[in-house]
Formats: sequence, C-alpha cells, structure tokens
Amino acid sequence: MHLFFLYIVIIFSAVFHEYAHAYTAYSLGDTTAKDEGRLTLNPIVHIDIMGTILIPLLLLFTSGIFLGWAKPVPYNPYALSDHKYGSLKVAIAGPISNIFIAIVLGVFIRLAGAPLITSGLITASFIDLLSLIIYVNIILAIFNLIPIPPLDGSKIAADLWPEYGRFVSNLGFIGIFVALFIGFTFLAGIANTIFYIITGSQFF
Repeated sequence: MHLFFLYIVIIFSAVFHEYAHAYTAYSLGDTTAKDEGRLTLNPIVHIDIMGTILIPLLLLFTSGIFLGWAKPVPYNPYALSDHKYGSLKVAIAGPISNIFIAIVLGVFIRLAGAPLITSGLITASFIDLLSLIIYVNIILAIFNLIPIPPLDGSKIAADLWPEYGRFVSNLGFIGIFVALFIGFTFLAGIANTIFYIITGSQFF
C-alpha cells in the first residue's frame, strides 16, 4: 500500500510539473502545448511509458527507489513573448511547481501539524503521508535542476551560459546516465536538508 501511494504521488507530482511548463509557455504567448492538449492536469495525456510507468514501477518494487518523469511538454521558443529568458522561465516553472507544493505542505506541517494531532483532528499517519508528498516533490525539483540534458536544468544553464549549453548538448543519450549517477549519489542528502528547512523535522 505504501509503495502504491508513493507511485501515485510520483505520477501526480510529475504531471503538475509538466502542467507548470505548459501553463508558463501559454502565459508567454505560445499555444503549442494547449493545441496538443497538454494544458491540463489530466494525467493520461502526460504519461510517458518509460518514465511514468515502467521505470518507476521497476525501481519501486525491486529496490524501493523512486524516480520518474512525465512526457515532456512541447513548446515553441520562437513563439514566446520573452525572447531572452522565455525558455528559461518555461524550464524553471516545473521545478518551481514542485518546490511550491513542498513549501505549502511543509509550512502546514510546521505550523499546524502538532496542534492538529494533539486536538485529534488529524493523525500522525496523515502527517507521514504529507511528508512523503513533500519529499517526492523536493526530489523531483532537485533532480530536474541538474544541468544535464534532457533535464530542465540543462535548458536553464544553456540560457544563462550558452557555452556550457553547447558543451552539454554533445553528451547525447549518455547525459541521462550521468544525471542518474549524480541523482543517486547526492540527491538524498540534499533533499533531507531541504525537507528539514521547510518542515522543521527530519524525513522519516
């Protein structure tokens, strides 16, 4: 049951992430995502067979590790009203959406968690579920900010430092393996620190 809930959290967090990309592009004048039916929170249209189904389920039920992603949202950088930083804004919108979820729920736990448990309005198990949602969203945000293609961080870095963008674009398919290595090596420690900063408690 715990793994099933974790899988659902990953899916909907990834979907919210992609919706944020689509909404930001649309707000900047690009209708590509909307025209292709991606300006929605309907998870079906965002599902990527490998990233949303096969890899997350394989990792979860074989090692307990969670990792996943949704189908990337298409956008036309030339249609964005902000020609200088439009692509950066679209790219960073996804990770920001996950951090937003983490902060909102984290502040709730920090300010109201203990009093509500004491009063009997919620249970400690409910706080544990919220903590899991927070942690997953922190992981998704940090992982996607790794500046290696095809992750969002590579697009952000390429806009800020074009020479770096040209360098990492040559990594090709190997880039995702480099990103996975970095993620599995450093992500947990960073995520635990951010979780503590947001909630004031350790992730269980």
